[in-house]
Amino acid sequence: MAAARELAGQQHYPQGTLYMVATPIGNLADIGLRALHVLDLVDTIACEDTRHTAALLQGYGLHKPLLALHEHNEAEAALTVVQRLQEGQRIAYVSDAGTPGVSDPGARLCSVVAAAGLRVVPLPGASSVTALLSVAGTGGHEGRFVFTGFLSPKAAERQREVQAIAADPRACVVLEAPHRIEALARDLASLDTRRLTVGRELTKQFEEVAQMAAADFPAWLQANVHRTRGEFALLIHPRPDNAPAAAVDEASLRTLDLLLAELPVKSAVKLCAEISGAPRNALYEAALARRKAAGD
Repeated sequence: MAAARELAGQQHYPQGTLYMVATPIGNLADIGLRALHVLDLVDTIACEDTRHTAALLQGYGLHKPLLALHEHNEAEAALTVVQRLQEGQRIAYVSDAGTPGVSDPGARLCSVVAAAGLRVVPLPGASSVTALLSVAGTGGHEGRFVFTGFLSPKAAERQREVQAIAADPRACVVLEAPHRIEALARDLASLDTRRLTVGRELTKQFEEVAQMAAADFPAWLQANVHRTRGEFALLIHPRPDNAPAAAVDEASLRTLDLLLAELPVKSAVKLCAEISGAPRNALYEAALARRKAAGD
C-alpha cells in the first residue's frame, strides 16, 4: 500500500465523487496501484456482492464499509449512493470481476449519478476482452472489432445473433458462462471454417487459450471434461476478404421478395430481418442482386 500511496497519491481525488474501479478477473495481482489507493481512500465501497468484495479487500489488507448494489437493486441503491455523494463522501463501485458497467452492473448507477450533476471517475484495469485480443494474433477487420458480450440464453434468439455475427466481417468478442458454453459452441459451429480464439479462465491458475475453426469448438470442449468449467471469452476472427457472406435460407428469400414488391430496399430488408431473423447484411446484398436482376 505504501507504493500505491506514493505513486497514486499525487493525483487529486475530490470528495463527492463516484470512482468506478476495475478489479482483477481472476488473478489478485492484476490490480492497479491507483485502484488500491482509491479503495483505501474512499468512505464506502458499493459492490455487486458484499461477500465477494470483502474477500477481495482482505487479500489486499483493506477493510471498508460495503453497500450492496447489483442488478436487482441498482435503481434503489443508486439513490443511496447519490445521497452519500451529496454529503461529500467518496464512493467506489466494484463489480465481482473486471470493469463495472461492461457486461456487469454499474451502468445505471453512473447514469443516475451523472444526472444528479455529480462526478464519475474511471479507474481502468484487467479486462478479458483486451487480454484475449492481445493473444489472438488478429487486429480485426481494418483494426476494428465488435464487443457483443453475453448472447441471449434463449436458443432461437441466440441463433439469430450468431447469424448476425456471421454476416459481419469484423472480429467479434463474446463472453459466456460455463453452464451455457456447450449450447453456444453448437451454435458457433455454424460459422464453419471461420477462426475462433477461445480464452478459458483467463489470468487464473487453469487458464487456457486455444485457436481453432469454429466448427471444431464443440469437439474441443468435449475432449476434456474440465474444459466446460470456468468463464469464457471468445473471439470470432474477422471474416476473410474472400469468404462469402452468410447464406440466406429460401424461406427468408421468399419473404424478402414479397416485401420488395411493396417496399423500398432498406425498408424491405429491415422488416425481413425482423420477421425471419436472417442477417441484415446478407439480406441487403440479396435485395440489391434481385433489384439489379429485375433491371431496377
